[in-house]
Order: sequence, then C-alpha cells, then structure tokens
Amino acid sequence: MKDEILFISDLHLAIEKPRITKIFLKFLSSRATQAKELYILGDLFDVWVGDDDLTPPNKKIRQHLKNLIASGTAVYLQQGNRDFLLGTQFCQETGVNLLDDYHLLNLFGTKTLLMHGDLLCTDDIGYQTFRVLSHTDNWKQEKLAYPLWLRLIASRWYRFKSLLHKRNYAAEILDVNQTEVTNTLKSHNAFRLIHGHTHRPALHHFTIDEIAAERFVLANWTPQQGSVLCWSPKGHHVETLHT
Repeated sequence: MKDEILFISDLHLAIEKPRITKIFLKFLSSRATQAKELYILGDLFDVWVGDDDLTPPNKKIRQHLKNLIASGTAVYLQQGNRDFLLGTQFCQETGVNLLDDYHLLNLFGTKTLLMHGDLLCTDDIGYQTFRVLSHTDNWKQEKLAYPLWLRLIASRWYRFKSLLHKRNYAAEILDVNQTEVTNTLKSHNAFRLIHGHTHRPALHHFTIDEIAAERFVLANWTPQQGSVLCWSPKGHHVETLHT
C-alpha cells in the first residue's frame, strides 16, 4: 500500500533545459509511482504562457503526469511566480489538482502549511507590487488574449527582466522575511512550513510563542540533479535524482 508523500518545486522546465526535463520524466515514470501523493510547490515550468501552449516539452510532460495519476499517485500543484497562468485546462487534461496559494496538509498527524514561497518575500517590494497586479483577472485575461506566438516572445523578455531583477537586489531582500513566516504560520495555526522559491534548500528551526516550529525549503532542480523531500510515517529524508 502506498503511504509516502513527496514534495518538489522549482524545476523551471523549458525547452532550453532538456536535462532537467529528462530527470523529471524519469522521476514521474519510476520513483513517483511508489508514492501516494506528489506535491509540486510552484515553478514547475520556467514560464507558462497559457494552457494552449503545446510546444516542447509541455505535451510530453502533460502525458507523463497523466500516466502517473493513472498509476494511482495523486498529484497536487501550486502555481509559482513563473507559472501562475497555469489553469484549469491543464489540470483537466492531466488530472492534476490545483491548490491555492496557502494549503494546509495533515502530514502524518502534523498540520503542515504548503506554499510556493514568493508571498513570504515581503522585502522585495517591486516583485510584490507586480504580483498583486499580475494576479488580477483583468491582467490575466488581457495577456492570455494575445496570440500564442506573441506570448512566447514576451516570455523571453520576462525571463530576462527576472534575471536583471535578481542581480540588482541584495540576496537578503530576495529571501523570506522571518516576521512574515511567523505571522503566516500563526494565521493558519500551524508550526511546520514547506516551500520553495528561494533556491536555498535548508531546514530552519525557530519558535513561535515559545513553541517549536520548522521551515523546510525545497531545492531547485539543475541539469545535474533533481531533489525530492520524501515523507512517510517513519519520518522524512531528501533524495537526489540523476539521469
């Protein structure tokens, strides 16, 4: 009987990154089939311009996700800052369950909050301003109304701007704000958080009102390796994936 739960994030799949795609497809067809549930906590894709985009490797990824779910593994997905335009059509075609920005999970008896992580980076005011605008229905509808070829071209400019943004800010500004972490956990009455986004994998221990709390930061995937946080009734560990 399957009882293991897996967590991944920040794969940033794209046609320019075939080795990461290869690691991911191998993971979906082998290791992931052993799990009860798989949670993808944002930025599965480097950029998502709409559910009508079937350019490589999107079509193959959809099929592998569908096959995994057919094998008996449930798949849950949160939108990240790169693939927030991913919508219901993608989920209907694959069987993936789309989660809200904040998702509470009973992880073997412990209430655990799942997030992509970008909402915790409140010191990055420029990004947070853009996030509010880009998550409105009007903004999304306007961008998705453009022809696919134009959205694909625009996505390259977006990725370039994102790279410049990271270079122009101090590293601590792009990381999570600990006060925001604490307040977010308190608002959900939870003391464990799992997220990605920052590309700074670690396990942080701290306290909230003198109660022990922990924050798991998932690793981003690279052409050399993928990373999975694996949880079972016996505890947790991190597995490294290769081609």
